[in-house]
Amino acid sequence: MNTVTERLAGEMLREKGLRSTVQRRAVLTALLGNPHSTASEIETRVGVAAAGPGGLSRQGLYNVLEDLTAAELIRCIEPAGSPARYELRVGDNHHHLVCRACGRIEDVDCSVGRAPCLDLVENKGFVVDEAEITWWGLCGDCARVARTAARGA
Repeated sequence: MNTVTERLAGEMLREKGLRSTVQRRAVLTALLGNPHSTASEIETRVGVAAAGPGGLSRQGLYNVLEDLTAAELIRCIEPAGSPARYELRVGDNHHHLVCRACGRIEDVDCSVGRAPCLDLVENKGFVVDEAEITWWGLCGDCARVARTAARGA
């Protein structure tokens, strides 16, 4: 693991009052440059091993993901029909585009800039502090494939 990245992960953990363990640093590092990762993808990057010094069991991975989410170091999103996905981008009120064909997910900045992005017609007594917006469609690559297939049909 890159020592600079590991050091940054340790600082992030300490700022949130969490112990800087090898396992937590490994999960944070696995998410760097890999937004919207599933637990399985993180498991592959971290190399989850059976219990051992510095190792991480599958249950241990889920415990770390839960701890990091609760501390707001990572965010969990759950697009319909997809396993839970994790990202480091937290607290900035962004949204997501999801490709129906290949499952690719892209971040979209909030056009309003503050939470919640939408105004409810009726709040039913709730004090709303967040709105999740997910746009569904085809990414550029899948749209080209679909157009090509439609022309050939």
